[in-house]
Amino acid sequence: MKLAPRMIQSMEILQLPTLGLLAKIETELNSNPVLETEETDETNELSTETDGKIEEIVEPGQSEQDQIIRQDEGQRDDFKRLNDFADQSDDYFYRTEISKRSGSSDDPDKKLEAMNNTADKGQSLHAYLSEQWRLVDAEEKIKKAGQLIIDYIDEKGYLKVRLQQLHNKDKHDFGVEHLEAALKIIQQLEPSGIGARDLKECLLIQMAQSPDDMSFETELVSNHLDKLLENKLPDIARKMNCSVERISEAISRMRKLDTSPGLQISTERNHPIKADVIVESDEAGDFKVYLADRSIPSLRINQYYAGMARDRKVDNKTRDFLKNNIRSAQWLMDAIEQRKNTLLRVSEAIVERQKKFFEKGTMYLRPLPMSEIAGIVGIHIATVSRAVAGKYIQSSQGIMPLRDLFGGGMETDDGGTESFEAIRAKMQQIIDSEDKSKPMSDEAIREKLEQMGVKDIARRTVAKYRKLMNTPTGRFRKRF
Repeated sequence: MKLAPRMIQSMEILQLPTLGLLAKIETELNSNPVLETEETDETNELSTETDGKIEEIVEPGQSEQDQIIRQDEGQRDDFKRLNDFADQSDDYFYRTEISKRSGSSDDPDKKLEAMNNTADKGQSLHAYLSEQWRLVDAEEKIKKAGQLIIDYIDEKGYLKVRLQQLHNKDKHDFGVEHLEAALKIIQQLEPSGIGARDLKECLLIQMAQSPDDMSFETELVSNHLDKLLENKLPDIARKMNCSVERISEAISRMRKLDTSPGLQISTERNHPIKADVIVESDEAGDFKVYLADRSIPSLRINQYYAGMARDRKVDNKTRDFLKNNIRSAQWLMDAIEQRKNTLLRVSEAIVERQKKFFEKGTMYLRPLPMSEIAGIVGIHIATVSRAVAGKYIQSSQGIMPLRDLFGGGMETDDGGTESFEAIRAKMQQIIDSEDKSKPMSDEAIREKLEQMGVKDIARRTVAKYRKLMNTPTGRFRKRF
């Protein structure tokens, strides 16, 4: 097997979304001295070429064959890099954010630049609680016990370890009574409900700290939480000698409580999403597809350095250095151009096949295998997969992953097919319109889907889709 380095780079560039491509370009601009954007160094422009390309510099006798990676030469790292690139590109949001090029003529401090461009990880729950605990006024043994408890609080804010397990008289000079006293203080810290040992205690802590009168809710949770979680409201009403309506009102008030208070102090970040493809309809009802690549700078090769690479008066070491960088820059520009063409052609083919979806919504999404698009565009199915990986499309239906427009389906009564996403959309419509006092079972939903034209769908398939939609069973959807 043989694979040219420029082909490897082309595949990597194709798979990058817009934000990832911008980061890649910025890295290349900082590392390759011959590569520049159209807006920089106007005085160095010695050529009237507008396409940013120059004749590739190759020594006599040198050909593309010299650049081929051969498996028998032991250069397997390139293949491993290509094979693992799908996983790596998905994590590009977690990498250093796009750095700004320095306008100074001095060499930048790379360590300082890396530190400045590294995203802040935010404050962890452990650090947040420890910071509050340092301000607590308590005796030394309670302070030590409290810090030990904080070390065992999980990310949701719960203490899953029993206090007796934390006590070790050989390692610590405090007892279980100090742990109990410390836990009571920790449960007064922010966020409300922190340090609880189970769901009941978490809810009771928050209700006790609420400025509103929640005595009824406190009794409800203290004595009937199990039946409350099973949605057995009539049973609870009989035991509490009250109406179901009052319990429903209490449930509405308790919806403000947080069952995972620790997640309020989260280190997770909402990563930016930028549309790579935009679909707009014109007055005639046709759809126009174009790439959202205005933020991608136009690249060119510095003509001054290109002239030096041709100048025989320049020493060979400098010329070889410039030639390698010029070749690398040219490959990058070619790969970016190829990415634009491939992504646009694939997107146009997808929009043409999913026209009804863009007109009417998810229920009209048709089954679309990648092999169909590959055949239309005339490329390999793996290239289609790379082209849509991590990309987002923006239309009147909102912003969504381009990959979501692919998928299988089921046969309908009229002999056609309907995508799985469309079936789930119909299920959601059925569930939303049901009588909540008598919610439908999975079998009833299946029968309703058959009436809507979905042929031979099994009850277990309905149950599977319902779980994927995070929709509870009929018993838990019931409203009294």
